[in-house]
Amino acid sequence: MRNFTKANRIVVKIGTATLSKDGGVDTDYVRGVAAQIAELVRADRQLVIITSGAIGMGAGLLKLKGPVADMKMRQACAAIGQPLLMQEYRKAFAEFGIHVAQVLLTAEVLNQRKTYLNLRNSVETLLRLGVIPVLNENDSVSTAEIGTAFGDNDKLSALVASKIDADLLIMLSDVDALYDKDPRKHADAKPIDAVFEISDKITSGAGARGSTHSTGGMRTKIEAAKIAAQAGCRIVLAHGRATDVITRIMAGEPVGTIFMPKRRLGNRARWILNSAPSGVIRIDDGAMNALRKNKSLLPSGVTDVEGQFKAGDVVMLNESAKAVTSLGAAELKTLAGKHSRQIRQILGPARKDVVAAPEDIVFLDY
Repeated sequence: MRNFTKANRIVVKIGTATLSKDGGVDTDYVRGVAAQIAELVRADRQLVIITSGAIGMGAGLLKLKGPVADMKMRQACAAIGQPLLMQEYRKAFAEFGIHVAQVLLTAEVLNQRKTYLNLRNSVETLLRLGVIPVLNENDSVSTAEIGTAFGDNDKLSALVASKIDADLLIMLSDVDALYDKDPRKHADAKPIDAVFEISDKITSGAGARGSTHSTGGMRTKIEAAKIAAQAGCRIVLAHGRATDVITRIMAGEPVGTIFMPKRRLGNRARWILNSAPSGVIRIDDGAMNALRKNKSLLPSGVTDVEGQFKAGDVVMLNESAKAVTSLGAAELKTLAGKHSRQIRQILGPARKDVVAAPEDIVFLDY
């Protein structure tokens, strides 16, 4: 269960509270992380870092007190703090002869298939070159999604781990483990060593969100664990300030909580599952039953269309599945309830004769 000797590709996520000290980034801490990761690199492991802290570092430089709520100010703090944050990583890893590269992301990059593949290719190239990609949410250009799209980068770390086929995701936070109940409210709360299934009980027992400049919390970490688990990726949640925490985790010590995956979906299925849907296609019970038998979705089973989407977008099928649709919303409204042969009669011979093929459909309870 905690044997990571064959874990070749590892994602390390470092939260805001873990990185921070006196309103800025803790330089000694970053160097300590770099030393532990350098050992893994020398052992021919591939490492990717997901970092938070840009907003907090910018706020610290500006001597702002408390959480920054104003959107424009958060963007400004991120723009100020991001280069300072990367400077700390570059300086720390340079001591061990390792180069790092900055990669800034928004939710749209991961939701669009083309930009997602470009990201994957970029990360793969950096890893082949022996460079450590350091990823962060691009808060300086985010708007409504800032701090909520990824939850202090918890979700981002899981999405990246999933999309690059990582073997292990280490989430370093200001909590030491998942507990059976919120330890801030219950003195008898006990840490959980291993989670084999993320049940409603596990989720409901999670505590509230994190500290001053962070936007995550135990719930976002559990959601992240669900995403990574779909890729067959093990997840270890541990306190980032524990002594030599990365080295000890890799040695198999019972540090923090390990989340074990239940299934391993293919790369395309994971992309579909984790992409934000652009709309909803309502289908009848007969069509849903056919999909569960690995059949295509035909226009005859469509009862309604919600939202504006185009061919190639990811959509919801009722509340049960996600799919890549071969028809746009306007086209589907015209064809809803009709026979599949009418697709080509109405739209032309070059079009597919199904709304979605089996390989483009993923059930949420797969």
